[in-house]
Amino acid sequence: MENIVIYCDGGCRGNQSDHNVGGWGVVLQYKGNTKELYGGALNTTNNVMELTAAIKALEAIKTTHIPVDVHADSAYVVNGMTSWVQGWIKKGWKTAGNKPVKNKELWMRLYELSKMQDTIRFNKVKGHNGVELNERADELANRGMDEAR
Repeated sequence: MENIVIYCDGGCRGNQSDHNVGGWGVVLQYKGNTKELYGGALNTTNNVMELTAAIKALEAIKTTHIPVDVHADSAYVVNGMTSWVQGWIKKGWKTAGNKPVKNKELWMRLYELSKMQDTIRFNKVKGHNGVELNERADELANRGMDEAR
């Protein structure tokens, strides 16, 4: 069985400033079909946009019985889903330092969506390294930022 392949990316121009703009982009592929999604937001952060991209990608999937491979250049998203989230849940959504998890609602939504899939893998890809679909997701995130201005 073929997998659903997802590349997602988020970004923010002026991250940590009062007048920033963020965007997210997603490329989904399955059996030769491609779907692209993107959007943007004002006064956000890079991490919020990275999480939003992964959430929007999983929300677009209308099945649970096809394996899903999520590729992201965000160590924040990949490490969160492959390593940190289980500990956060056990600690009541607190970090190892016993502080509240930042972007908790987004993490909870992403985790919930991931659990709806029979098989899902989160994979780290090196950003801006010529990986075609990752580069396309980045272009879409930039389009989201451009249109959000």
